[in-house]
Amino acid sequence: MQIQLMTDSGADISKRLELPLDIKVVPLYLHFSDGEYKSNVDLDLNQYYQKVKELKELPSSAAPSPNDFYESYKEVDPETPILMLSLSAGLSSTYENAVAGKNMLLEEEPNRKIEVINTKTAACGISLLLHEASVKIKEGIGFEKLVAHLKERVEQTATLFVLKTLDNLVLGGRLDKMKGRIAKTLNIKLLMRGSEDGTIEVTEKVRGDKKSIRKFIDQIGEYTKDVEKKIISMSHCNDENRAKLILSEIKKQYPFKDAILTEMSPLLSTHGGEGAIVISFFKG
Repeated sequence: MQIQLMTDSGADISKRLELPLDIKVVPLYLHFSDGEYKSNVDLDLNQYYQKVKELKELPSSAAPSPNDFYESYKEVDPETPILMLSLSAGLSSTYENAVAGKNMLLEEEPNRKIEVINTKTAACGISLLLHEASVKIKEGIGFEKLVAHLKERVEQTATLFVLKTLDNLVLGGRLDKMKGRIAKTLNIKLLMRGSEDGTIEVTEKVRGDKKSIRKFIDQIGEYTKDVEKKIISMSHCNDENRAKLILSEIKKQYPFKDAILTEMSPLLSTHGGEGAIVISFFKG
C-alpha cells in the first residue's frame, strides 16, 4: 500500500530519507523585523544565518495554520492514506493545527484516511521516526498497524541535546542577559532532553565544552542497550565537523547499527545556537 508521509519544518530530514520517500513538509513561519518567511522555503540555512547576522536578531516562530495543513493534505491523492508526524505539541501549536486541518478536509471528504501523530520530539527525533516508518512501509505493513507501531515508538524515543553556546537563548529572550554573561564567563554548557510530555528540560549544567560532550555521550548508556540493532539520528547547528567528531566518539563507545546525520533547520537553529547537537535513538 502506498502511504504518504508528512511532517513539518520542526523536523530535520536527511536527504537520504526525503528523496526516496517523497516526504511532504509543511513549513513553520519565521518572523524577522523585515518580514515573514517560511522555514526552508523562503529562507534556506545560508540565507537564514546571513539574515541573523545582518539584522542582529533572532526570529520568532509561528505554527502553520489549519488551512496550511488542509491545503497540503488536499494535494495528496484521496485514495492514499496520509501519516503526519508533527513537531511536539509540548513545543508548538503545530500538532493542534495539523489536527484541525485534518478535520476540515474530512468534513468535505469523509472517506479519506489521515492520521496525525504528536511525536513529542523535534529535529532528528522526527527523522528517526520517519526512518522507522519507511522501514515498516517497505515491509508491507498496513496503515492502521503502522500508526499503532509509530505511536509505540514515540514513547520509546529518547532525544538529547547539548548546547555549545547560550547566545541564542539570550538573544531570543529565553535567558536573562546577566545570567547569560555569567554562564559565558564560567564556560557553562547545557545538557537537555525531551521530557515524557514532549517539552525540553535541562538535565545538567557542565563547565567546559569537552566535559559537556563527554557527559553527553556517557548518558546514552543510561537510556538504551543492544545498540548494535539500533539507529542513532543526529542534527547539528551549522557545524558539521563538530558533529562528525562527536558522532565518531559515540560510535566508539556505542556501536549503533547505522547513523543518520543532518543539519538543523532554520527554525531549530534559532533555539539551539551555533554548534548545538541533538541526538535521538530508541530506548530499552
